[in-house]
Amino acid sequence: MTRDCRMVWDDCLRIIKKNVSPQSFKTWFEPIKPVRLDNEVLTIQVPNKFFFEWLEENFVQLLKKSIRQELGDRGRLVYHIPENGNGKELEVPVQPRVSAKPSSDKDNEPIPGVFDAEMIKNPFIIPGIKRIKVDPQLNPEYTFDTFIEGDCN
Repeated sequence: MTRDCRMVWDDCLRIIKKNVSPQSFKTWFEPIKPVRLDNEVLTIQVPNKFFFEWLEENFVQLLKKSIRQELGDRGRLVYHIPENGNGKELEVPVQPRVSAKPSSDKDNEPIPGVFDAEMIKNPFIIPGIKRIKVDPQLNPEYTFDTFIEGDCN
């Protein structure tokens, strides 16, 4: 029996619904529409780029889990964003790939994306920015230790 994209996405939604609040499900998953299913690649249409970014930041592990259960270890999910306001189609460069190895610690599993861990050693340091010393020009007598609170005039 050949499964179409609607059937696969409905099965994924059943898994997702068990793992998120009803409000989150209604807000973030009901507007998504399945577009096509090519072998093990499910393409879904999201309303806009912000929607895509929110899903990637907050629900990528859950999406991976549902795709893995429905399409197998080689299953992939591709996002389609309909228009950017100029009448042009946007293709999303990031296509999260479901890893073939089972993950025992899902919180520490790296999420595929633009940045690698080797690229940025310390995430709090922005390359190219130098620390400068600024004279605050504050009166040392005015501190919270010497602050007096009282009635107005």
